[in-house]
Amino acid sequence: MVRRLLLGCSAVGNALVERVTEGSEDVLAVTDDPGWASTLRDRSVATVEADPTDPSAFPERAEVVLVASDDPARNVAAAAAARERYPDAMIVSHVGVAPTASQVDALESVANRVVDPVEAVAARVRDAVGLDGSDAERDHIADSESDHVADRSAGSTERPPRLIRTIRRLSGPLLVVAHDNPDPDAIASAVGLARIAESIGVPADPCYGGEIAHQENRAMVNLLDLSLSTVDGIDLEEYGGVALVDHSRAGINDSLPEGTPVDVVIDHHPPRGPVEGTFVDVRPDVGATSTLIEEYLSRLGIEPDRALATALLYGIRIDTRDFTREVSIPDFEAAASLTPHVDESTLDRVESPSVSAETLRVLATAIDRRDVRGSTVATCVGEITDRDALAQAADRLLDLEGIAVTFVYGYMDGVIYGSARARGTDLDVGELLRDALAQAGSAGGHANMAGAQVPLGILEAVAEDESLTDVVEEFVAGRFFEALSSPPTPPAGTTPAAIDAEFPD
Repeated sequence: MVRRLLLGCSAVGNALVERVTEGSEDVLAVTDDPGWASTLRDRSVATVEADPTDPSAFPERAEVVLVASDDPARNVAAAAAARERYPDAMIVSHVGVAPTASQVDALESVANRVVDPVEAVAARVRDAVGLDGSDAERDHIADSESDHVADRSAGSTERPPRLIRTIRRLSGPLLVVAHDNPDPDAIASAVGLARIAESIGVPADPCYGGEIAHQENRAMVNLLDLSLSTVDGIDLEEYGGVALVDHSRAGINDSLPEGTPVDVVIDHHPPRGPVEGTFVDVRPDVGATSTLIEEYLSRLGIEPDRALATALLYGIRIDTRDFTREVSIPDFEAAASLTPHVDESTLDRVESPSVSAETLRVLATAIDRRDVRGSTVATCVGEITDRDALAQAADRLLDLEGIAVTFVYGYMDGVIYGSARARGTDLDVGELLRDALAQAGSAGGHANMAGAQVPLGILEAVAEDESLTDVVEEFVAGRFFEALSSPPTPPAGTTPAAIDAEFPD
């Protein structure tokens, strides 16, 4: 006869059943999670794969019922079904992840005991340090510690339930917004947060503004078949909430209207201004936002599929330059957790994508026609057939010794396009391009990455003996270097001469 019945399973349920099965063979588990069913069977627990809220899957009798799903709503339904089926049984129920007050009340009305692991840990900590949990004690702690320290002390235990509560309270789908021209960290983080929302039944759409220009970034999205939308054309009224990943302010470095209300912010960059949001997790001591997303997945018991795991690991590696820049212990831990789930062959292909002939031609032309002034290089590559090649050339020129700012531009279909990059300088290239070219067309971006579009207009009506490339260069370079009134200082120990030595004429 079954004396103990487990309905649903989770990390908490696994721990409970481990205790009650010691020396006992009278336990039956009912779960519709194949992973947990396999784990329980491996530990010699009789398991039925069925809906734990469906009484038809229950045995005839049970003296003790353990309700242990991570989903509070399912726990409420399972506990109610168990109480109706076994009026005299002892029912012990896990609250689940981020339950509402009404769900806790519903569990307490049918279960003999309700277990809240988070509250249990907090109570033991209070006991250990001699606090009784009174309002006076809590007020004293709040007054004596900063918000940052208080949040850090809460640590990873409290953040996941607060994130889940924030998402559950939304009135509709969640829009997850990466910064413009997203890098691998931003892309992976957006997809990962959308996965977390969907795991609790909240639809989510990851999106970005600008373009995914770099060939490695495009390869990552295409080879891993990651689904992202562009901000253009999105109706914010269709969404119940907005989340920002890898940046922290709406309208600053993204394509949202400035001042858009934000519900969730997850970022690892130091904020440049006040950060608004119902749930905010900004940790500058961590090397990548993907690290934070992996932490949430792990704490919430959500196993990433191979594509998401591969994207998150690549995001961490890129932002930390393969664990050599601004890396932290959590970055290593996240990478170690993700590695067993990664598609290594696809990751190799993402890191070594094929390069088009047009990209190589544009890069060669950019090097050949470079105009170096101090630590800034600008170059006109003439007519192009692929706008993305400009961004890739701007990235590559930034690797030149002594260079802090690059600007590569060319023209196609009656429009001049340009991409700018900056590294190791306080100069904001977004503001620089706006000052130089916004009046003639459109320009902008953020501190380290920006772009511009200017109609050719009358520049196309040049004399037959003049080169259109030369005319475009004179027009754009003149405005660009005029706006660069205070060129950034080259990094110590480098000179323009070193650049010419690396790429001689």
